[in-house]
Amino acid sequence: MFIQRLEGNWFRHPFWKARFVLDDPARLRALRNSAVQWVLIDAGKGCDVAQPITEPARTVSPSARPGPAGLAPAGRRADALSPEIARAERLARAAGKAINRLFLETRLGKQIAASDIAPVVDDIYASVQRNIYAFGGLLRCQSDQVHLYRHALAVSALMVALARRMGLPPDEARAAGMVGLLMDTALAQISAETGVADYRNLPEDVAQGHVLLAMTQLRAAGDIPRAVLTGCLQHHERLDGTGYPQGLSGDAIGTLARMAAVCDDFDQMVSGGLAAGPLDPAHALDAIRAKEAGYDAAIVDRLVEAVGIYPIGSVVRLRSGRVAMVVDQDDADTALPVVRIFAALGPGGMVALRPTTLALGQCYGEDAIVGIADPPGLNGQPFADLRAEIMAGAVRASAR
Repeated sequence: MFIQRLEGNWFRHPFWKARFVLDDPARLRALRNSAVQWVLIDAGKGCDVAQPITEPARTVSPSARPGPAGLAPAGRRADALSPEIARAERLARAAGKAINRLFLETRLGKQIAASDIAPVVDDIYASVQRNIYAFGGLLRCQSDQVHLYRHALAVSALMVALARRMGLPPDEARAAGMVGLLMDTALAQISAETGVADYRNLPEDVAQGHVLLAMTQLRAAGDIPRAVLTGCLQHHERLDGTGYPQGLSGDAIGTLARMAAVCDDFDQMVSGGLAAGPLDPAHALDAIRAKEAGYDAAIVDRLVEAVGIYPIGSVVRLRSGRVAMVVDQDDADTALPVVRIFAALGPGGMVALRPTTLALGQCYGEDAIVGIADPPGLNGQPFADLRAEIMAGAVRASAR
């Protein structure tokens, strides 16, 4: 049967989606044992159930069967991106407007309710389900959104993807996504009160006040789950006790906070939110690994799985002497991503090339990654803008 709606908010049910086909006895038992009191069923989209659900017979159409290793899925060009990339682009812009409005209302004194962000979290979950790399990777390559709002969406997507790789149950994964969205809401208010246009320019001691101010705001809402509150409160704590606001260490720091610490710092490193300036995503992973005393090593390992060895947005050197940016992942082997070639290395530096997309896992050894290239400028263009331009070009080319 097709579940059209589950009663109440999504913390009451154990599923990733609120609308789905229920065709599995185990999922039926999970629904019966959940806190959901009623469901709305669309008989037109499912089968009218005359008998109890049994183990369903599974059929696979020829077009859905896996193809030979190294070949593109049926119906997708070898130089095309995952359809979820373009879909994530539209979603990111709509979600950015929603988060912009939420942060603005928070600055004006409006209390945040779980229901205010439920649609955004649901959309992020759905995108991550379809493609674990797309939404977060796309946000890494955007430069036209206000940094604070883009950062909230990016960390939320990273948290959801990380939760999936860690095998967390749906309710905990939802809470992880909510932590990513809410943990920095007070930074907008502090920036406004101090007259600093960009929160990244706040003095460190002033910026640290955002954790306790956010807790005051979130507790006043009354319906934010305790696990989310704890994750937001502890997201700047570190395992070695060097964090704030409480200087916690070791097991005193909860799982969601450990996840948030890694996701928050990774995105800040990539986007230029820290003093060192923007790092290539692959270099950012190396920097995260190097801080092993502060982060949970097992969570760092799962983060690598969630973003890929060469995360979307990484600039790589190819064996052919060309320079490319990773624009999509091959889930079968993240060491062989889809790249957008845009320059070549010559005696005088980089020379611009006509951009082309190449799926390294499907090029039969035509080219390969030999290393990471430091984020370059090309013709004096800031790399953040170049990165956004390269991704936009890859999306347009894939749509043709």
